[in-house]
Amino acid sequence: MINKAVQFVFFANYFVGLLAVMLAIETCVQLQLPLSSPAFYTFLFFATVLYYTWAYILPPAASATNPRTAWYKTHARYVVSTQILFIVIIAISLCVLGVENFNRLHFFNIYDWIILVSIPLTGILYYGLLPRSILNRNLRDTGWIKPFVIGYVWAGWICFLPAMMAKMEGSVQLNSTLMLWLFIKNWMFCTVNAIMFDIKDYADDSNKQLKTFVVRFGLRKTIFVILIPLLSIGVISFLIFAVQNHFSLPRIIFNLIPFACLLYVSLSLQQRKSILYYLIVIDGLLLIKAVCGICGIIFQ
Repeated sequence: MINKAVQFVFFANYFVGLLAVMLAIETCVQLQLPLSSPAFYTFLFFATVLYYTWAYILPPAASATNPRTAWYKTHARYVVSTQILFIVIIAISLCVLGVENFNRLHFFNIYDWIILVSIPLTGILYYGLLPRSILNRNLRDTGWIKPFVIGYVWAGWICFLPAMMAKMEGSVQLNSTLMLWLFIKNWMFCTVNAIMFDIKDYADDSNKQLKTFVVRFGLRKTIFVILIPLLSIGVISFLIFAVQNHFSLPRIIFNLIPFACLLYVSLSLQQRKSILYYLIVIDGLLLIKAVCGICGIIFQ
């Protein structure tokens, strides 16, 4: 029973939806912005779940080669039904946000609109959701660029989007320096997280000749030559920024905890792990990041 409940939460991507909401709240707390309306967080949760579930919807005759795809095949009717329900909920949420904020769209400048459009467009291109007559390729097949694309979409989704909503709903001014730093921090953190997920897909990517970091360099070099240096750059950049902006010691410590956890988990990947380990532990690092980021402000 417990195993089925765990599979339901993590295979159906409800945990990923929770991560999006928590990371968006962290952004508002760290930028000292008012939290957005319930309609926005409802949209954020269900749009994230819908997007990540889309890639795993299989036709009835499709073969299942791992527990996740097997779960989707077994629960195909439930998944399709909930996808329809989620689309309705997303549409209602967008209508509510549109009615409440239509007269405030002028708060966005041209650069805001460019970034706002680029985030969902990049996500659409990642899964190749455009008609093949328009573009017969997806960004998922770009090998080593793939994790940076994932990191960009996530950083925009949980950092830039909630900041823009706060700007529109609360008519607040953003700290552009802190905003840029937080965006880059989220981008790099999510990119490292995506590289770690590529380790799970090593066999499939190798068969498809998709040159991800782990396919190019092997497992050990990916960890010690790619992941750890990226983490080190992130820590050093944060410390420089923290010292320049006079962060308190508790705030610095709380923000360093996710990096320490990321380092520990990356080293653990030298041993073979199950799909649930990736979905619970590695994705769970993003939840740790959100909680620590919020605690860093509360207890500073």
